[in-house]
Amino acid sequence: MKTFLAEIDVMPKKEILDPQGKAVTGSMKNLGLSEIQNVRIGKHISLEIEADSEATASAKVDEACKNLLANLIMESYTFTLTEK
Repeated sequence: MKTFLAEIDVMPKKEILDPQGKAVTGSMKNLGLSEIQNVRIGKHISLEIEADSEATASAKVDEACKNLLANLIMESYTFTLTEK
């Protein structure tokens, strides 16, 4: 068995309103950083997975994202795998 590190980013879909990102965008203007616009806020998840191959690990991480880590109605996700 090999151990892989998965780095997962879950973000609101572009067509979904991001109230937290909108609030941060507004705060940037108050801080004199009006050049920063369209802030989107999501979550980053790191996990380790044991699998026989990278393909198996990738399939398991994809399944975890679809079934638990991301709400596919409102969010999209991407991930990278590296062998430890």
